[in-house]
Amino acid sequence: MKFEDYHIADGIKTAISKLGYKKPTDIQYKSIPAILKGEDVLAIAQTGTGKTAALVIPILHKLQERKVDRRSSGIKCLVMTPTHELALQVESVFKTLGKHTNVTAYAIHGGVEQDPQKEQLEKGVDVLIVTPGRMFDLLNQGDLRLDKVEILVLDEADHMLDLGFIADIRGVMHNIPWKKQTLFFSATINDKIKDIAYSLVHSDAIRIQISPKDPVAKNIEHSVAFIEMDDKRFFLESLIKSESDKKMLVFVRTKVRAERLKKAMERIGVETDTIHSDREHADRERTMKQFRKGELKVLIATDVSARGIDIPNVEFVVNYDLPESAEQYVHRVGRTGRGSNKGQAYSFCSTQEKELLKEIEENLGKPIVRLQVSKTEYDSVVNATLEKREDKKYDVLALIEEAEEAKKKVKKRKGRRKGDR
Repeated sequence: MKFEDYHIADGIKTAISKLGYKKPTDIQYKSIPAILKGEDVLAIAQTGTGKTAALVIPILHKLQERKVDRRSSGIKCLVMTPTHELALQVESVFKTLGKHTNVTAYAIHGGVEQDPQKEQLEKGVDVLIVTPGRMFDLLNQGDLRLDKVEILVLDEADHMLDLGFIADIRGVMHNIPWKKQTLFFSATINDKIKDIAYSLVHSDAIRIQISPKDPVAKNIEHSVAFIEMDDKRFFLESLIKSESDKKMLVFVRTKVRAERLKKAMERIGVETDTIHSDREHADRERTMKQFRKGELKVLIATDVSARGIDIPNVEFVVNYDLPESAEQYVHRVGRTGRGSNKGQAYSFCSTQEKELLKEIEENLGKPIVRLQVSKTEYDSVVNATLEKREDKKYDVLALIEEAEEAKKKVKKRKGRRKGDR
């Protein structure tokens, strides 16, 4: 079946055609008819399967059918997302596919001033995409009304639960009508997710699960090098410089390690940037824009910050730190090898991380190719980087400076908290 065969508004078909899409993906093929019929849907599909469009296309059609102009009579669809970046991404898909319709979509999230958001809500919005924190701020202030919501969407629901948003998800139910269509989309499923899902959707909800035989795309080449924790930055530098024209997404386990790695790269003249929850929203948005456009080649990210985000044309995913679960590995490497494009997934595994590697390979159902690094090659990479610096003292001094800066930031935050009381 092709998109042109669906009973959806011509304006939506035009937008789909301009994007070059002709046939729906599996999740779209199974979800769109059910959503158009008004069914509740519980869908399990990984990032990169086209699930955002699977939601957006039928929602746009349903709302467009009843609109004669761009004026809004209240928020008809509420989309809850776990992060700022995902909210903006969903908003972008609504605006792109809804370009030739009268449907207005708008994202609100924390980290920015509330006034412009309040002004847009005053003007009227059909589809509101939110992060829980800012949504409840505006609800409690009386600046947001959800009494006309007809469709509730929970996107990346498993990630929302991981971040502790269960109470927020349940809390929103007191602010929207009992009679509504609920669409619950998640990348993974377990007993905890099932419990929350079935408490929200109707008992006769359509359940859809897209489970490829291989948990990751076949066009991704996986490899691992055994590198000790303190030496990883030298090998990352070597990799970046040998693939300087490639777009590279580097995953670390914590925000502190992200910033520390960025500074280590800066000291040797390698341009990188970071994305994590401690950065200001405007900075994160600017960084993501530069990376998407290819102006920034290397982005260092945490799992939370990059979850669910669609970043086109990532050629390399580097697991600088191995993820804490096999599922996170699948989410990470799913950023490369999209569609017909080939991708590379490199992992640096220290002695302490060998058990994690074992779990990842069991989940993949096959061993990851070992990159053989001889002692001579290993020493050569480490020493080549150290020789560029005055000596190892430089590293120690730099780390001391970082520690001092971190202390100052903590003091500033404490000062702000006192001032807020």
